[in-house]
Amino acid sequence: MSVVTLADAWPKPGEPFTVSDLDRMPDDGHRYELLDGTLIVSPAPGPPHQRVAVMLCHVLELACPEDLIVFPNVGVRIGPRSALEPDVVVARPADVSGARLARPPLLVAEILSPDSALRDLNLKKAAYERFGIPSYWVIDPDLEQPGLRAFELVSGVYREVAQVTGDESFHAGRPFPVEIVPSRLVAKLRIR
Repeated sequence: MSVVTLADAWPKPGEPFTVSDLDRMPDDGHRYELLDGTLIVSPAPGPPHQRVAVMLCHVLELACPEDLIVFPNVGVRIGPRSALEPDVVVARPADVSGARLARPPLLVAEILSPDSALRDLNLKKAAYERFGIPSYWVIDPDLEQPGLRAFELVSGVYREVAQVTGDESFHAGRPFPVEIVPSRLVAKLRIR
């Protein structure tokens, strides 16, 4: 078995990256995503980011109806030159096939990192909106002032439906009823 390098996965000079190129990326601890043919490489997330992802998956899973699935870090194919890997996804079982979801999930959530905030709040938000994902949440894992912004697709455009911080509650109705309290997502990290 040979080791795949980044150079092995690179497209021909002058050609944009495709999802097929993305499939050849090495498993080296980095997150590789593709947006409109542009490769996005992110380092492995830090402990606050990972903890929030685990806790958000846990809270969602406890409220999740049997006909839906909660995933951490599952790939979502948005088009031939776009595939993203949200931190948390809620999807229908029928949408699961192969390495990535090929149909819009019901919810995607991104957890901010220092290098991802602008991308998550702008580029990814626009891509998820174009793909028709009904709910998009952005979580700030800041230990002092954790927060959550929720967007819902209304007539093809995301509208902010909630912005909560600290001990404030967000009562989501979509994709299913669930309460999210940002401070609870980071609670164990705040104990020192």
